[in-house]
Amino acid sequence: MIPALLEDWLGVRLFGYITFRAAACGLTAFLLALWWGAPTIRWLKAHRVTENLEKTDLVPMPTRPGQVDKRDTPTMGGSFLVAALLAAVLCWGRLDNVHVILAVALTAGMAAVGFVDDFKKLTVPGCKGISPRAKMVGLSVVVLGALAALVYYASAAGRDTLVNLYPPFFNDAVIPLGAWGLAGALIFVAFQWLVVVGTANAANITDGLDGLAAGCMIISGLALAVFCYISGRFDWTGYLGLPHVPAASEMAVVAAGLCGACLGFLWYNAFPAKVFMGDSGSLPIGGLLAWLALVSKQELVLPLIGCVFFMDLGSSWLQTFWYRRSGGKRVFTCAPVHHGLERHGGLFHAGAAPWHEVTVTVRFWIIAAVGAMASLALLKVR
Repeated sequence: MIPALLEDWLGVRLFGYITFRAAACGLTAFLLALWWGAPTIRWLKAHRVTENLEKTDLVPMPTRPGQVDKRDTPTMGGSFLVAALLAAVLCWGRLDNVHVILAVALTAGMAAVGFVDDFKKLTVPGCKGISPRAKMVGLSVVVLGALAALVYYASAAGRDTLVNLYPPFFNDAVIPLGAWGLAGALIFVAFQWLVVVGTANAANITDGLDGLAAGCMIISGLALAVFCYISGRFDWTGYLGLPHVPAASEMAVVAAGLCGACLGFLWYNAFPAKVFMGDSGSLPIGGLLAWLALVSKQELVLPLIGCVFFMDLGSSWLQTFWYRRSGGKRVFTCAPVHHGLERHGGLFHAGAAPWHEVTVTVRFWIIAAVGAMASLALLKVR
């Protein structure tokens, strides 16, 4: 681990501080993403690794004056995003911390599932990737493995509070799953599986406009970096009435790496995008966002922290559900909601002036920032 080596060689205690290592991790991830991004994009272009842009949920993409043709834009850019993230965390994070180890394993595992999906699209002509069922099985194996390891660690180390749930708004409110034995562990695993897999798919759905998913992920990641750091500080949690999670502060380094890698990716993904994220990027960073919330005991606040992701996920689910149950009727003009605004200028009625893609993206960044600030305000609402 670089911090320990530098501290031993130079005798500088600065490298032991979480805040310094978080900043260093974020900067390292950003620079690595910038460095690796350009050659990766050239390779993807040379091999014509492009996204299937006809995968709208129910409404075909119209052609409008001034619309950018993205059919030749390469996908699978999430590969260098995740590589930069993991490399930075391995350099600056403490690898003797169970939360960090499981975060790295979870991110790498979910990236592997997304990579297989993207790579199959590349190598098999006309293939749309692995089936939704196979993708769900792969994600579930990774997530359940990480959750099982966390539950085992909590039991072996006598830290049953790691599997408790803490509702917001109420001081000292707790759902003591750790005291319920096997039943509590199963409930915890089932609930957290839903949180992690759901957030991963929410990030995947949000990755539909240039810069949208990466920008919102930076905002939500910054908020969770604060939550993780505070959760590991006994003095701060005692003052704020929050659950104390020993060693959770180290996850602020991981969160900073996530933000830095997304910033580097955004350099290439900003409108007009030179590369798309693909499943190899959206699934692991969405899962990691949920893991940060899990460690900091903010799972129940996550829909507010990542409000844009869950807004897109909810609109897509509701649109599909109602379309099937009503015989072809729609709730929204198009789902997810960012496409409804971009293509039709409204969510429930078409005909208004369509929003430009950049307008949709920036306004959704604003919504994400408002949600993140509101979640941070809950630190004092107890």
